[in-house]
Amino acid sequence: MSAVLTEIRGHILEVTLARPKANAIDLATSREMGRVFAGFRDNPDLRVAILTAAGEKFFSAGWDLKAAAAGDPVDGDYGVGGFGGLQELRGLNKPVIIAVNGICCGGGLELALSGDIIIAAGHATFALPEIRSGTVADAASIKLPKRIPYHIAMELLLTGRWFDAKEALGWGLINRITRAEDLMAEARRLADELASGPPLVFAAIKEIVREAENMKFQDAMNRITRSQFETVERLYSSEDQFEGARAFVEKRDPVWKGR
Repeated sequence: MSAVLTEIRGHILEVTLARPKANAIDLATSREMGRVFAGFRDNPDLRVAILTAAGEKFFSAGWDLKAAAAGDPVDGDYGVGGFGGLQELRGLNKPVIIAVNGICCGGGLELALSGDIIIAAGHATFALPEIRSGTVADAASIKLPKRIPYHIAMELLLTGRWFDAKEALGWGLINRITRAEDLMAEARRLADELASGPPLVFAAIKEIVREAENMKFQDAMNRITRSQFETVERLYSSEDQFEGARAFVEKRDPVWKGR
């Protein structure tokens, strides 16, 4: 049985990590996830992805320490998208929803941070316990202080302590909490909403946000006005851009084609 299950529902790709019992990720699984998400990125018919995991106890424990002990090098080939297929996937200009169904720790939390919207079941718990195994949560050390207050991020990184979904929501680390039985229904509702939206606009938003993260405001604006964002230029010369204007004038819902 594959460790990475996929299902296409209209314009939506659902990806389920299925490696009992902790949904830990070894090199082979990471490479497979990379192939899946690269395929999602490159398929013009797919507009939104949902990533979740099998079972109700674990979203993911992250890096598979048993596989590491058996010889998987920590600096091995994680695949085209880096760890979990998302962390370093270039040019991913489509929304990714993370549905956290249980324990989300270590590399599992780093993987969740690679998505755009995170929803969690009420029983979900989180931690970055790498310090206890003598390693560093490298991606989280980069991302977390940019997502939540610096001192809170440093506490979580330096202590490795556990925190629940309510605290995660309070710090703005996740978007919302649902009952466990409603998690996928909420993820699908949100995915349907996004899939009906303008894909070229979403692509432009994601590229601008990603590229401008470490730029000064004026430098980012200059890149836009100088036509240096590919997705923005594609949007402004697209059928969809004119469709949006026509739909507004005609007082109807636009029909987005992604071109």
